[in-house]
Amino acid sequence: MKLYKAYAKVNIFLKITGMRGSYHEIISRFMRVDSLYDELSFAPKQKSQEFEIIGEFSCDTKQNSIYKAYMALLEALDEESAASLKNLMSRYGVNVIKRIPAFAGLGGGSSDAATFLKMCNEVLHLGLSLNELSAIGIKVGADVPFFIYGYDSANVSGIGEVVEEFKEQLLDLEVFTPDIEISTPKVYALYREQFYSPIDGFEVERLKKTASRDILDQMSADEANDLFKPALQAYKELKNYYRHGYYFSGSGSSFFRVKERAE
Repeated sequence: MKLYKAYAKVNIFLKITGMRGSYHEIISRFMRVDSLYDELSFAPKQKSQEFEIIGEFSCDTKQNSIYKAYMALLEALDEESAASLKNLMSRYGVNVIKRIPAFAGLGGGSSDAATFLKMCNEVLHLGLSLNELSAIGIKVGADVPFFIYGYDSANVSGIGEVVEEFKEQLLDLEVFTPDIEISTPKVYALYREQFYSPIDGFEVERLKKTASRDILDQMSADEANDLFKPALQAYKELKNYYRHGYYFSGSGSSFFRVKERAE
């Protein structure tokens, strides 16, 4: 069976721009990490359950982003296409070789969900556009649209639904992830309570136009990511892992830097 790569991402910067109801609006530069990815494929079922994910996951199937993507896709399809999808998943499970750590700020679950949607679109010849897949994906998670579009680098805004390609060369990134499971809602809640300071439109436009390498040269870890300080406060053990020159991805717990060029 064909293997599909579900790449990780890092947030070169992540700044809060305001609130939309209970959601935080952001401006962020997402960049794909070419060296880190899960592999998904359809494989003959091993069990008789309605929807099977084959792989090592700590959560229940119905809590998995891939299952949530399946349900969102079913809801979006017409009766005939939905029947085709159900038939496919009655015969096959989704085999996942998991390499992207969970709870790590690398978008692993969102990337898996996006990849599953694209797999179904291809295998079943559903003919859904990337925009249509993105509209389905945003119901699963805020980061899913970025992975649907498959850009190397993009400015992501709103609550994650606005994805604008940023043309630049991929950076060769080194990522390390401490064994700390971070709760994104907990970090955002602490940011809102103690650190809330949204940036203005002028700063948003400046960041959107600045190359990722320049951002990393100009900003420290806490300047680049509004969630770094609340994450450090909520998970004090993170301080044991932070190293000068590294940056913080999403709500954590992963750190990254640009690999040094060989002389």
